[in-house]
Amino acid sequence: MIFQQSLRMTQRDWRAGELRFLLIALIVAVASLSAVGFFVDRMRAGLSRDAHQLLGADLLISADQRINPAWRAEAEQRHLTLADTVVFPSMALAGEGDDARSQLASLKAVTAGYPLRGSLVVADAPGSTQQTVRLTPAAGTVWLDANMLTALNLKVGDPLKLGDRSFKISKVLVIEPDRGSGFINFAPRVMLSMADLASTNLIQDGSRVTYRLLLAGAQQQIQDFQKWVESDIARENVKGVRIEGLENGRPEMRATLDRGEQFLSLVGLLSALLAAVAVAMAARRFMLRHLDACAMLRCLGMTQNQVTQLYLLEFFLIGLAGSVIGVLLGFGAHFMLLELLGKFISSDLPGASPIPALQGLVTGLLLLIGFALPPILQLRNVPHNRVIRREQDAPQALVLATYGLGTLVFIGLLLWQAGDLKLGLLTALGFLGGFGLFALLGWLALKGSRHIRGLSRHPSWRFALTALQRRPAATVVQIVALSLGLMALLLLTVIRGDLIGAWQQATPVDAPNRFVINIQDDQRAEISQRLQGIGIARPELFPMIRGRLTQVNGKPVTADTYPEDKAKRLVDREFNLSTMQQVPPQNSITAGRWFDDSQPAASVEEGLAKTLKLKLGDQLQFDIAGQLVSAPVTSIRKLEWGSMRVNFFVILNPKLMHDMPQTWITAFNLPSAQAAFGNQLTRDFPNLTVVDIGSVIQQIQGVISQVVAAVEFLFLFTLASGALVLYAALVGSQDERTREAGLLRALGATRKQLSQSQWIEFALIGSLAGFLAASGAAAIGWALAQYVFSFTWTFSPLVWLAGMAIGAACTFAGGWVGLRHVLRQPPLQTLREA
Repeated sequence: MIFQQSLRMTQRDWRAGELRFLLIALIVAVASLSAVGFFVDRMRAGLSRDAHQLLGADLLISADQRINPAWRAEAEQRHLTLADTVVFPSMALAGEGDDARSQLASLKAVTAGYPLRGSLVVADAPGSTQQTVRLTPAAGTVWLDANMLTALNLKVGDPLKLGDRSFKISKVLVIEPDRGSGFINFAPRVMLSMADLASTNLIQDGSRVTYRLLLAGAQQQIQDFQKWVESDIARENVKGVRIEGLENGRPEMRATLDRGEQFLSLVGLLSALLAAVAVAMAARRFMLRHLDACAMLRCLGMTQNQVTQLYLLEFFLIGLAGSVIGVLLGFGAHFMLLELLGKFISSDLPGASPIPALQGLVTGLLLLIGFALPPILQLRNVPHNRVIRREQDAPQALVLATYGLGTLVFIGLLLWQAGDLKLGLLTALGFLGGFGLFALLGWLALKGSRHIRGLSRHPSWRFALTALQRRPAATVVQIVALSLGLMALLLLTVIRGDLIGAWQQATPVDAPNRFVINIQDDQRAEISQRLQGIGIARPELFPMIRGRLTQVNGKPVTADTYPEDKAKRLVDREFNLSTMQQVPPQNSITAGRWFDDSQPAASVEEGLAKTLKLKLGDQLQFDIAGQLVSAPVTSIRKLEWGSMRVNFFVILNPKLMHDMPQTWITAFNLPSAQAAFGNQLTRDFPNLTVVDIGSVIQQIQGVISQVVAAVEFLFLFTLASGALVLYAALVGSQDERTREAGLLRALGATRKQLSQSQWIEFALIGSLAGFLAASGAAAIGWALAQYVFSFTWTFSPLVWLAGMAIGAACTFAGGWVGLRHVLRQPPLQTLREA
């Protein structure tokens, strides 16, 4: 009986329009979270599916030096299948003479049998039929990425020069299983046979090369061998070796996905939280408009529990419908995310699992319970005499307690979506803090508005200010909701443009745009002479020495020594060290003094010193090509990274570095009219690698634009949520505004005066919200520039102008939609209802 009555009430309230706004708010909340949920679920499913292929083996040993022969012998003795790869960056050359062209490539030499898991996919030409093969490039041939062919204007069958050797392009490389899950790689791949690698003469002392040993076999054999290798690494204290298995394959990709998942989830959650506020406001308005109906039901014999069950069932039906529609909308929206991030992810992802759909349903019902239950509990307390007495008792303790429950649900939902306790709590505190700060500033602005009533004697002006002060709670909610939505929008539009502009300005116009690395000792004079020939008066070449930090103050240093991920990554790889007599340009000593070369000394960059907790006097030990050198920290340097010049984390005194294996590096600005110089340089010196920083920056900006586009798409949900809250706040006061308008018209006010009063009120609310949003967005932009990007930030008045203009426009639009019927009710009808 209760269910049938609840169903009839739901149909009646839907026809009357009482539930539509509540349903829309719930749909937006669930859709924003489901879109991210489906996206992340498919990404994770793709990583799990490709676990073997992400490694190309069951176990992978990666090192920056040649693999220990003893490990290879042990693997063969255990009857494991082996394959090797060698990966390093180098220049690929095409054409001859004036038609010579060069491109930075990622070279990969492979042995027969590669890959041990998964398959290579190739084609005879870009876009042609793909072939799955179990072969590797034949001797004298190479396989290239399609974008490499485009960059060098080549086709299959053309020659390509790598170092001292020319190769024939025989295939287009489409899929390389162990390259990852489709994430973008800046340097296109060139694959060749391991037997051809030595003839190129590309690997020299100091070359940055990654050696990989791939292994496959039975699960238990792999596990036993992994334990043996790990124990040998620990016993010998071997550095620069990483072991990857199926459970930790491509950890950098998983870490990237985890961070992206958290960020996107929190963006979606912000939309859900604003929508939750709209849900609460819509539920409160529902309660206020059903007080009389509740009193009648009580008079007809219904108990409090029956009234509660009646409305709980009605809200459950709406919650279920809103959650289902939101999940379907989120499922469609996640395809837009896949499209926006198409360059980062594989297009061949598994289908979505039902888990995000279930999470969306649970989210919708939790939001409804947490934020709509308190108004429902107030309905159960409506007295019988409400029918004849137009008054309402204050909320009881149980009702107030349910608001606490709603807050706990909000925090719990946020922690669930964040997936990280610390991050979730910080976000919850930040959201609540921002909400409270905007509310405080809005309340202070309302208090201050009393002093500006006398600025104009126009009745509409006085009516508007009086209306704002008469409904302070509703006004503050409107200001806060619109401020949060606009701040998110400004942060990713105007502020984003200012950040990119400031970043570009932080780099000098004449900053180097070419880096040349791997210069050998006998090539220095010729390289300097050629640089002078293109107008560089004083070419600067710096020695570059690869060394690994092994001890600090006599204590061994490993990745486990530091808890921070950044510090772990630094000590787990080789440093690019250098040596010189004078302090390099764009460097300044912040502590200690520069060495005089009379005794061992090290100068450390201040960021590295902070990360590794180094201080003056600390004794550092480096392993340089098997030779151990030690030096105390005698100075801390601050670098101008924005200068784009050659910089080093650690500089050692020249006497200490005498006879150490080293290469040389230089950086210079090459005008676009002389771009052929880089091609000429790599053609004459095949071992050199010329890095075009200008094109790399363009690629990075393209990557950032893709990510920002995806985030902006999600913030459409956020803006929609903010608009819903604004609409709810306006509609929530519609009945009161209607009575006020009727009374004022009965007292002589015209419809024109009241209409003008409403527009002035909307303009004040929107402008204040826009000003607060612009201030918050500018503060966040300054913090990012100061503490993340480390460049000078200039505040632009455009942010405040845009914020106030957009805020006023939003309130005008919301006010027209929500209150266009207020002035249409005749005064007599209003007086009769009062």
